Amino acid sequence: MAKQIVITLKSVTYQGEKRIAAEFDYNPEFIGLLKMIPGCSWSQSLRAWHMPDTKESLDYLFGSFRGKAWLDLESLKRSRLEAPAQASPTRLNPKVSLPELSAEASEKVIRFSQWLHSRRYSENTIRTYTESIRIFFRYFHAKETGNISNDDLIQFNNCYILANGFSSSFQNQVVNAVKLFYRTIENRVLDVELIHRPKREHLLPNVLSKQEVKSILEASTNVKHRAMLSTIYACGLRRGELLNLKISDLDTNRHLLIIRKSKGRKDRVVPVSDRVINMLHGYLMMYKPEHWLFEGQYKGDQYSEKSLQSVLKAAVNLANIGKPVTLHWLRHSYATHLLESGTDLRYIQELLGHKSSKTTEIYTHVSTQSLQKIKSPFDDL
Repeated sequence: MAKQIVITLKSVTYQGEKRIAAEFDYNPEFIGLLKMIPGCSWSQSLRAWHMPDTKESLDYLFGSFRGKAWLDLESLKRSRLEAPAQASPTRLNPKVSLPELSAEASEKVIRFSQWLHSRRYSENTIRTYTESIRIFFRYFHAKETGNISNDDLIQFNNCYILANGFSSSFQNQVVNAVKLFYRTIENRVLDVELIHRPKREHLLPNVLSKQEVKSILEASTNVKHRAMLSTIYACGLRRGELLNLKISDLDTNRHLLIIRKSKGRKDRVVPVSDRVINMLHGYLMMYKPEHWLFEGQYKGDQYSEKSLQSVLKAAVNLANIGKPVTLHWLRHSYATHLLESGTDLRYIQELLGHKSSKTTEIYTHVSTQSLQKIKSPFDDL
């Protein structure tokens, strides 16, 4: 009889966050299963796969490795006894406490996550949809998933989402996730059209002036930090696109940056100026990253979103800009400044990677170039 493989689970802290590390002898099948766990990734510094320290992660582990490996929890249990327990808030529903997920629902959520991975959905979509489904089934913890009806979905919308004041985007996320789950896993359709969906919000993008952008970039004295923020603005990148860049994606001979498998799993290229290439060359010579264009604290580790947000926040504070600036504001500013300098909207659409021109057209509403020429009738009084 073959000896059962042991996976040792340990509590670790990675980039300031509590995580569960899984240690085992190299096994391609196990690595494939771990990749399906939301938030699970490999760390070169830990030399281990690690995931969020939550009950959901443990549910995924037990469901995925049942009959395949023995999960050794002794180290994990000891660390939790030695440290006071901390509640791990659910990102999507911080206001309301719900019962635990049933074993039956947990197993089906794992299957749903595996299906999303097999269809190559993005990690953000997988995380959002699986968290949404978990919340939905925790609300109906006393019901089997197959017995949930259209009336239940309407009740959840009215008595949980609307009653607790959750956002319209959260409402749409849950409805979309539930609709997809029942079509793919339960092989039946819930009529989501019975739910009164919120009207789409038409919010204008937040835009900084060129002087404000310059102040933010110059406020960051760290070479790597300035290079990251400058690249986001100079190329109009989403934060995930920046963090997923590899050294090989920078083509200095052709003055291009290749963004791979971005939103909608599309590749695109954006031009890179001599000034940006010289800045990145100086950064590469100083930091010598091995794989990712921008690495974290340890060699080979990908830079984290949380750290990148902290870099921006520090630069905004040093620049004395009293606005709640986010990384996406730099992308919005890039598009608006291109439009104001006369760049054709069709080119901007390609540079941003927008599927529809209507998405890009919103920047015409925030461009001040034409608005500043309008004379108010008040001035004629």
